Amino acid sequence: MKLETLQVMPLGTNCYLLCDEESGKCAVVDPGAEPERILRKVAESGCALQCIFLTHGHYDHTGGVAGIQEAYPGIPVYLSSKDRYEDTADPRIKMLYPALSGNLVDWKEGDQVMLGSLTVTVLETPGHSKGSVTLQCGDILLCGDTLFAGSCGRSDLAGGDTCELLSSLRRLGRLEGNYAVLPGHMDPSDLDRERETNPYLRQALRD
Repeated sequence: MKLETLQVMPLGTNCYLLCDEESGKCAVVDPGAEPERILRKVAESGCALQCIFLTHGHYDHTGGVAGIQEAYPGIPVYLSSKDRYEDTADPRIKMLYPALSGNLVDWKEGDQVMLGSLTVTVLETPGHSKGSVTLQCGDILLCGDTLFAGSCGRSDLAGGDTCELLSSLRRLGRLEGNYAVLPGHMDPSDLDRERETNPYLRQALRD
């Protein structure tokens, strides 16, 4: 397994390229913007792009999807249906959760997606949004905006819930063993460090 990180603008979203070197297949995680740059990274990897994984539906994590779809028509885009608001008339929600099209695949708790020899397991971790998920693959956690290094995602936007976020943090903190924590923004960390130093995770584990 090989993982590469691109920080894409305008909000410094961490987009990840998850590669299975054994099979030569890869997935893009949270292409928030700059699809041309992401596609160049895919080409440089030498791997064949199989799918797009979205940890949640906010615009800064989905903004590059359409550009990738232009280059890869029909590519599966995995996103929880809880973060799809195509029928809403609320302009604020439409801006925060822009409608996506194409081959959209719903995923939920416990689902597993094979990427070559890699198994990507879905952990539902709502709170930042209703459909937020954490993706576990080997010894890594792709946390989206649920858990950050030393912090956590906000819960005051549409679809957010503070109690759910604390429950999700508690769930991650109680996972057995250590994992690399790869968040949607800012620097990477690991779960042991966050258990020891992250005030939000520590509060969740105390509750």
